[in-house]
Amino acid sequence: MKKYYLFIILMLLSAVFAFAGVKSPDGRFETLVEQDTGKTYLVLKDASGEVLVRTSVGFTTGGEDFSSSLVFVSLSEGEQLTEIYTNIHGKRTQVSHPYTRSVASFRGGKGTPMSVELRLFNDGLAFRYLLANEGGAHLEFTGERTAFSLPTASRRWLQRYVTCYEGDFPLQDGTVSQGAWGYPALFQLSGERFALLTEAGLTRSYCATHLDNSADASVYRVSYPGAAEGNGQGDVNPSWDGAWSSPWRVAVVGSLGDVVESTMVDDVSPAPIINYQLSIVNWITPGRAAWVYWAYNHGTKDFQICKQYVDLAATMGWEYVLFDWEWDAMTNGGRLEDAVAYALSRGVKPWMWYNSGGTHTGVRATPLHRMLNHKNRVEEFTWLKSLGVVGVKVDFFESDKQQMVAYYLDILEDAASFEMMVNFHGCTVPRGWSRTYPHLMSQEAVYGAEQYNNAPFMTDNGARINCLLPYTRNVVGPMDYTPVAFTNSQHPHRTSYVHELALSVAFESGVQHWADRPEGFLSLPDEAREHMSEVPVVWDETRFLRGYPGESFVVARRSGDRWYVAGLNGLDEPCEMFVATDFLPAGEFDVTVFADGASQEKMTITHRTVTSSDMIIMKCLPQGGFLLSFKAL
Repeated sequence: MKKYYLFIILMLLSAVFAFAGVKSPDGRFETLVEQDTGKTYLVLKDASGEVLVRTSVGFTTGGEDFSSSLVFVSLSEGEQLTEIYTNIHGKRTQVSHPYTRSVASFRGGKGTPMSVELRLFNDGLAFRYLLANEGGAHLEFTGERTAFSLPTASRRWLQRYVTCYEGDFPLQDGTVSQGAWGYPALFQLSGERFALLTEAGLTRSYCATHLDNSADASVYRVSYPGAAEGNGQGDVNPSWDGAWSSPWRVAVVGSLGDVVESTMVDDVSPAPIINYQLSIVNWITPGRAAWVYWAYNHGTKDFQICKQYVDLAATMGWEYVLFDWEWDAMTNGGRLEDAVAYALSRGVKPWMWYNSGGTHTGVRATPLHRMLNHKNRVEEFTWLKSLGVVGVKVDFFESDKQQMVAYYLDILEDAASFEMMVNFHGCTVPRGWSRTYPHLMSQEAVYGAEQYNNAPFMTDNGARINCLLPYTRNVVGPMDYTPVAFTNSQHPHRTSYVHELALSVAFESGVQHWADRPEGFLSLPDEAREHMSEVPVVWDETRFLRGYPGESFVVARRSGDRWYVAGLNGLDEPCEMFVATDFLPAGEFDVTVFADGASQEKMTITHRTVTSSDMIIMKCLPQGGFLLSFKAL
């Protein structure tokens, strides 16, 4: 009899307990809660029962274990909801997303209630941790146990974790590399199904995190920042007083189109917390900017060069000019105030660059320290407002620790009080802040065009990287890549002129800093120059048409009644791409076709009439591309 009972106990200890799950609104996905040998999992399955992503859940604090000691209490019945909201910029201006909400309730090692809120979308799963912490105790988090298990055979595109998120996403196929990885991380699960992992809804209550599979190649654990980040300033472990919620852990799952078109990062992030009246706000204005850094690393020191870029913006009809680093050292006929006045006299609104300053960064480029605290910012924003400056670009944060998260949000909140737009550089990857703070127009966190200044790597790899970013970095938020260059920087580009022209539509950002020097734009053929004068940055609709990471990308975007299609070839060999025009409404359209010419520096421009039933075949050079611009007849 004792042996019998021992057998039963061993069976229970080794058993997997699965609890009732919830389904996505369209029924294509189901999420189950499972417990197995001291671990708790969220399991995402498709309608056939195939496991797509298996995620262990939990965390620890200095006072309690909410991971290996979790006791399951209940899973609430799924509630079907639909949220509708408006964006000022992004992949689409009007968003309507249905989802199923459920709450899994647990108790920690000491019996303290803890919940996991689930939101199951038609394109994946998001979840976050909740602690009521009714006594208002001080919480110090000592580790997170969230870990994503994916099929070992999955192809994957991951970027080595660095605090500026500026790196390649090389394909891992067969052999899985181990180490620390930044968000977002893209996996090909099976066939045409993909998963993209990232984080959203980050607030002051936590640090930014990344993934790490050092211990087990097939398991990607959510990890805290390193101690050395920010020159060792700030605590690694986040802490909080009172009720607490974690950022959302996000898995976008589906076809490449589902991934590219997903708005899940914004969907789960807080609605605007400042009293923006989005229907009438007029100081948050997406637009295009002339940018001096591509051609002249130290160009903002020179008043005459700055005037050339103001003149370029005025001639092209662009809204903005950016006075980049070292504007406080401007000479050669004028100072910063003169440059701002000249820009305004030509109908161009200026942005200004700032070093985030402080002991957290080793970069001493000036101006320094002017954004460091509330008093500094109020003084600086008051001065900028008096000059007529409309936005700031703040650079070199170099840390994902909780204190740096608070610094980002402090800048955003103070900027809003002065109706000042913001662009972060040398920064963390987007985590939904552009929804919560719509005046955050863009973030860098990308191996962008400025890298042609730094090393020859982009010369050989630029086209491939350009065909990776729409499936990875640009999925999760606006991307200040600083695209479009026909001339060369310190290191040449091999992408074709049409490939570069197509980047104006392929990449999304609330403010687009066009990279090239004035003669690069002004010497374009008339219709190409006209395109660069009128191309929008606000998109009412985005549709992925075809492509594959690192090889090609074709996207259709609509602004008002105008449609654009951008195509990029990331390969070192020519290709043909097919564009079905079924995204068009009824009627006839004149399409301007920008195609590769006989060489990388040549483009052919033709016109044709199409309807929604046509197929357009485009031939691309190696590292080439195409651009289609549609107007209703």
